[in-house]
Amino acid sequence: MKQDILNSGCGGGKSGGGCACSANAAAAATTPAAATGPTFTTATRVVPAATAAVSAPATATATATLAGAEQPIASVNGIALHAPGARPGPDALRELAYAELLRQEAVRTGVLAETGTRWLDDAQRQLVESMVDQAVTTPSPGPEECLRYYEANKARFVNGQAMHVRHILFAVTPGVNVQALSQRAEKTLSDLSHKGVAATRFAALAAELSNCPSGAQGGDLGWLSPDDLAPELATALFQANGAALGLGLHPRLMHSRFGFHIIDVLDKCLGKQAPFEQVQDRVGAHLALHSRSRALHQYMRLLVGQASITGVELEGADSPLVQ
Repeated sequence: MKQDILNSGCGGGKSGGGCACSANAAAAATTPAAATGPTFTTATRVVPAATAAVSAPATATATATLAGAEQPIASVNGIALHAPGARPGPDALRELAYAELLRQEAVRTGVLAETGTRWLDDAQRQLVESMVDQAVTTPSPGPEECLRYYEANKARFVNGQAMHVRHILFAVTPGVNVQALSQRAEKTLSDLSHKGVAATRFAALAAELSNCPSGAQGGDLGWLSPDDLAPELATALFQANGAALGLGLHPRLMHSRFGFHIIDVLDKCLGKQAPFEQVQDRVGAHLALHSRSRALHQYMRLLVGQASITGVELEGADSPLVQ
């Protein structure tokens, strides 16, 4: 199972121990950085995940008594996003808001009929997705644009590169004192960096301190390729300047969405640079996905800027912007 340091949680590589520190990271890890609204991706498309949301009927009023006090229900243009007495978490609330924005836009443009509820069946969701496809158009990247990206990011296109890695994870969890956690991780790294430290010390500290179940195997994650890793760790290990040059203990903490990692590279396979002709289609697909992601983000910002929204914070714009 490849998780935590991997795409969807905390875990071992091809020969490492299995872990499951965070099961919600995969979607974030696969979404281009330019998109900050809720999305899911397919091989060639980025579509609002909000179109897939199925929520309760929109019959609640805009205020309700919560925990004994009068508090506003989150709403979009007066349509409540949750039932009285319920309060979804921030991420779920934003997802409901984006879904309702798209539903209302579909009603406004005649794509959907107003039914008085926020329920969307499969056919209605497909209509909303078609509306978004027509509204969010992006040009296909040309060969010259693809070549420029390839030349600037050659490290992303190396076949067969891999590393045998072990780590100690100091996980950032709700309520944790991040500064104190960082200091503890730095102290542990310092202890491991001393000249003459015992060869068994890393495994012992991993078993004692790591918040990853791979600690039971001395932190060993096995052989990992860039595709096995969360993007920020793949960049640090494989793609940053000089990142993949040395074996041994990495001199600095690595940061990921999961927390702070002490990384020890046990072995590596450098791989072979793929020629541009071999990866041109892949580069083009990446650039098209990134471009669509930015356009979709702008589309959602415009919808937010034109709506009256209470009880949930969304980034909005009140005029078109060319990006």
